[in-house]
Amino acid sequence: MTGPAAEKMWLRQWDEAIVAPPTPMHRVLVAVETILDTEGFPALGAGGSAALVTPRGGERVVGLASHAPAEDPDLDPSVAAEMLTLLVDPDFVRRGHGSRLLNATVDYLRDDGFRQIVTWVFADNHAVLGFLESAGWGEDMAERVLDMGRPIRMVRLTTDIS
Repeated sequence: MTGPAAEKMWLRQWDEAIVAPPTPMHRVLVAVETILDTEGFPALGAGGSAALVTPRGGERVVGLASHAPAEDPDLDPSVAAEMLTLLVDPDFVRRGHGSRLLNATVDYLRDDGFRQIVTWVFADNHAVLGFLESAGWGEDMAERVLDMGRPIRMVRLTTDIS
């Protein structure tokens, strides 16, 4: 499904996930950044030093993370959770949003009594693999292959949060 019908379906599913998640342990976290006007001060760009305190466009969601109890058959969902999504807008990377989302995910899951988090990553997504490995995650030897017109390999990473 593509086009307006797909967009309508995705918006409905997004609204449902936010308003009525399947359980209280299914969460979506967002990273928000204030968009500033920087037109007048050459060092800052347009807007000058007033841009430091004057929002132009308000706030914008620039990243999100979602998590839930793990569903992989080899994991115990009472102690293992899955980070389903960790995304940051490419125009806003390297500003700490990914780290803050990851840390908030760990905090929520630890508070909920989970001791382990897993996530699935495309095996050739070296940026995400490197980011998670630098945060203490490691591959646990599980993998899967998605059929997306061609086989796409994914690896599972895990970290202990107990």
